[in-house]
Amino acid sequence: MASKAFDMIVIGAGPGGYVAAIRGAQLGLNVAIVEREHMGGICLNWGCIPTKAMLRSSEVFHLMHRAKEFGLKAEGISYDLDAVVKRSRGVAKQLNGGVGHLLKKHKVTALMGEATVPAKGKVTVKTDKGTEELTAKHIVLATGARARELPGLEADGDLVWTYKHALVPPRMPKKLLVIGSGAIGIEFASFYNTLGADTTVVEVMDRVLPVEDAEISAFAKKAFVKQGMKIMEKAMVKQLDRGKGKVTAHIEVGGKVETQEFDTVISAVGIVGNVEGLGLEALGVTVDRTHVVTDEYCRTGVEGLYAIGDIAGAPWLAHKASHEGVMVAELIAGGHPHPVKPESIAGCTYCHPQVASVGMTEAKAKDAGYEIKVGRFPFIGNGKAIALGEPEGLVKTIFDAKTGELLGAHMIGAEVTELIQGYVVGRQLETTEEDLMNTVFPHPTLSEMMHESVLEAYGRAIHI
Repeated sequence: MASKAFDMIVIGAGPGGYVAAIRGAQLGLNVAIVEREHMGGICLNWGCIPTKAMLRSSEVFHLMHRAKEFGLKAEGISYDLDAVVKRSRGVAKQLNGGVGHLLKKHKVTALMGEATVPAKGKVTVKTDKGTEELTAKHIVLATGARARELPGLEADGDLVWTYKHALVPPRMPKKLLVIGSGAIGIEFASFYNTLGADTTVVEVMDRVLPVEDAEISAFAKKAFVKQGMKIMEKAMVKQLDRGKGKVTAHIEVGGKVETQEFDTVISAVGIVGNVEGLGLEALGVTVDRTHVVTDEYCRTGVEGLYAIGDIAGAPWLAHKASHEGVMVAELIAGGHPHPVKPESIAGCTYCHPQVASVGMTEAKAKDAGYEIKVGRFPFIGNGKAIALGEPEGLVKTIFDAKTGELLGAHMIGAEVTELIQGYVVGRQLETTEEDLMNTVFPHPTLSEMMHESVLEAYGRAIHI
């Protein structure tokens, strides 16, 4: 069978792969993309997008209960879980179709099937119709990752769920255990808790949202507890005994094991890279703890083979994958792109209250030997936050005392996932505290708190 020749073949059509393919096509390359399940990958179909649609429903539900505060009347408030899920799936479907349309528009050859890389420059695709042989000088691995399953805590879709089950729930949990308090765990805990599930979160580290600044984690915990969640830190689920309609969890905390009963468990204990079945070992690709080892330009060390996104390691974020996709396409097309810097990538968590951050935490900056200046500004000091009825939150900025470089920014509160980008742009432009202080922020906006937080680091805040 004659093989089809391309300049570049991308394996995986998630936010890394489809973006790489489109950018490659824009640069004049003849590109093929192979996807085994859904255009848009986990992000569009089972991750970022549908979770935000569901969280928006719970946010509106929460606001409806607060109607009286705003001088409004809403009675007999309830929800229809099936309709909430249906809306979320509709949003995902719309975007999935959009990716197919974009690939077609840019004349990218899209194949649905299972890909392997039998040799350098070769890709074999098993499709419904049989096997296709493709060749290209450049192959980009963008196969993503899946939920990590711990022994004894495996999902069954009935009593124990992964994120996928939690997005199309067979029922509304009454008593819910969430294992893991990273972004995925906390977002689902937030969603189900708001809709009335009695929610317990177990975290093995010493605090919830462990990658965030310690002060933000503490603020978040307080907010979650106030909303009725139970938070167990430095705790570990040792085993789950599954019965009829119930699970008995053995939780080790403070050296003792206690048992608690739940009707639903969501496991969110990290991810593993989709590295199996591609033929990577035979090619000589280095895989470390299920992730492909690459240099700063996403090159694997095997000539013409690149790895981007979740399969290439942390941070496991869609926007990181997309930027790596663009960088690799530009590299393949003969350009000289800048490498993507992990420390300049913002992380956003859409729980209630929202959490967003970029750069170093206060502890990391100190550990790195910086002499620092730290500024904080609370939401309660901001007119727009009070007018919105969202007076709980904090903006925290960390500067290098010697140079005025913005080392990190950390926020919790309403709409901070949108606000963080101001600091991201600032870091990209190598801004100093002086530039930020001289920037005029519009009034009344939440963004003014970003200005005040900078001023506060230098003893110049006006409104506290």
